[in-house]
Amino acid sequence: MPVAVVVDSTAYLPPELVREHRLTVVPLTVVLAGVEGLEGVEISPADAIRALRARRVSVSTSRPSPEQFGRTYRELLEAGAEGVVSVHLSAGLSGTVEAAGLAAAELGERVSVVDSRSCGMGLGFPAVAAARAAALGADLAGVRAAAAAAIDRTSIHFYVDTLEFLRRGGRINAAEALLGTALSVKPILHMPEGHIVLRDKVRTASRGMARLADLAVEAAGDTPVDLAVHHVDAPRRAEELVDTLTARFGERLRDTYVSEAGGAIAVHVGPGLACVVIHSRPDSTG
Repeated sequence: MPVAVVVDSTAYLPPELVREHRLTVVPLTVVLAGVEGLEGVEISPADAIRALRARRVSVSTSRPSPEQFGRTYRELLEAGAEGVVSVHLSAGLSGTVEAAGLAAAELGERVSVVDSRSCGMGLGFPAVAAARAAALGADLAGVRAAAAAAIDRTSIHFYVDTLEFLRRGGRINAAEALLGTALSVKPILHMPEGHIVLRDKVRTASRGMARLADLAVEAAGDTPVDLAVHHVDAPRRAEELVDTLTARFGERLRDTYVSEAGGAIAVHVGPGLACVVIHSRPDSTG
């Protein structure tokens, strides 16, 4: 492949997509009770959930180092790639994009870093779009443009049982977190321009799932869509969302992916997450 595509582990891409599109995944680090481990390699979602439920266990995350990205880029270039497009977790949530950019700066114009302004398949779908463009022979600028166009066609909404985990990690405005707690509401959030913002408030989890489905349908418009659903220790919620949206989208639904979010996201949202990512296709094949 003339241009290689790199993504970080918070895309939560199904393994078959990673293989099919020859993506290179750079893992974030999750720290549980002072012990570091690579997300998806040494730390599983179950490990993070156990730590979160054991409230006295400290949990945190850290970005990949610039050196880690640099090694990955050099290996791909030395293996024959003419360039690298590296698509990552929103800069509003993590320093991952910054670390990738520092590494890319040392390699000149052969590496281009893209901020997805999202997480989960919100960066996974753009990475796949970039890889498809690369497979068709696009140059570095063309592959980057494919990722950017896919970002603009991708939306993310998610439900959490509590805003407490996001508040602890500084990923949401403290006033919004306090409001949600004071009113005993269930929050639905989204990520305009890469920052987590309260979108809606509902009274129950069941209403939250219904509202998530409504927002997904609104985001899709009239185009064919791909759907991704992520969860943290909530497989039934994920299954119900997929069933609901499969029925509502009908023949417009193309590909569907379901995965449990890994430790790097789980430690910031807590158990109970249900997340819907919609990727609107420009046509039936895009």
